[in-house]
Amino acid sequence: MKPVAESKAVRDFVPDSRQAWLRLAATVLVSTVGGVGMWSVVVALPPVQAEFAVPRSQASLPFTLAMVGFALGGVFMGRLFDRTGILGPLALGAVALSAGYLGAADAGSLVMFAFAHAVIGFGTSATLGPLIADIANWFVRRRGVAVTLCSAGNYLAGTVWPPIVQHAIALYGWRATHVGIALTCGAAMLLIGAVALRRRAPVALIDAGAAARKGAPAAFGLSARGLQTLLALASVCCCVAMSMPQVHIVAYCGDLGYGVGRGADMLALMMAFGMVGRIGSGFIADRIGGLPTLMLGSALQGVALLLYLFFDGLVSLYVISAVFGLFQGGIVPSYAIIVREYFPAKEAGTRVGIILMASLFGMALGGWLSGYIFDLTGSYRAAFFNGLGWNAVNGTIVLWLLFRRQGRFAYA
Repeated sequence: MKPVAESKAVRDFVPDSRQAWLRLAATVLVSTVGGVGMWSVVVALPPVQAEFAVPRSQASLPFTLAMVGFALGGVFMGRLFDRTGILGPLALGAVALSAGYLGAADAGSLVMFAFAHAVIGFGTSATLGPLIADIANWFVRRRGVAVTLCSAGNYLAGTVWPPIVQHAIALYGWRATHVGIALTCGAAMLLIGAVALRRRAPVALIDAGAAARKGAPAAFGLSARGLQTLLALASVCCCVAMSMPQVHIVAYCGDLGYGVGRGADMLALMMAFGMVGRIGSGFIADRIGGLPTLMLGSALQGVALLLYLFFDGLVSLYVISAVFGLFQGGIVPSYAIIVREYFPAKEAGTRVGIILMASLFGMALGGWLSGYIFDLTGSYRAAFFNGLGWNAVNGTIVLWLLFRRQGRFAYA
């Protein structure tokens, strides 16, 4: 009777259906709730630095360890998803998120606070890669848009959480705020997952939709490993540049005398426009492909970073932060699209996981490096120049791949 039940499930399942879109909505909600782990540490940086009396580079270490935990956790959560479906990663992620925030609230030193954020990052990793892998199985015709919307969930978190966390810290202190996050977000992830994400897409449909690909690493005259390595390196470079405003905009505004509240608002604005840019990049990539979309995002991110060097007025910073978010929002999803275009579908999960891990290591490195440069120079100007340099390396790699691909196709 089991084969009959499975075949009936395949017949009854309709991709891109109303059920699939409702699942996508629940997925975005989970991603937004669990995505708090990426952003609360940015808002808490000034009061934590003040309480533990440490330099800016050391105060940036919790963010770095959160990104490391996120990166390593993504690989583990991806494998767990392959075995259990989405409920396994969500349950483990919710427990880790709550435990990490409770540990951070009770931390007696910056070291303990930083290690607690490694656990938080591990928990938060369940809300990106596994959710993208899951929702891709429920869509065929609109899969690109669905994946892009799903990946925008952590940017929606960046829009929603910074002002909430900042307000809570101002009212109750950062320790009580971390306890509140631990109790509410972990429970919400478990509840949404149990109610809305229990069903798995039929295996037969997943296998049937996993065969096609548009190109191959040979199109660049490279081995699969060579192309993967270049994409990972490019991902590190672009995210080192990306992390400068994202991690330090709150502290930067405090240093300029505008107050950390203004910085939290700018971060929320940056993430809101980043969400628009992320979704828009999906439509652009459907027309011109993933690699040109990545090149466009890299070039525009460089322009936005350059603007930070010339303008530091309050209104200007609001505008530039919105522009920066819009320009860089589509960069990371472009890598997933490129992997889908140039590698076999059966390898996509592992290869996307590696790219995401590289991007998160880039964010971790960039967050610490910007703080270190600030400690050396006493300002963020050199840190912005550092970001521009890393962004230029990213653009050079992507441009080289574009020329290699065009040349190969021209003579094919």
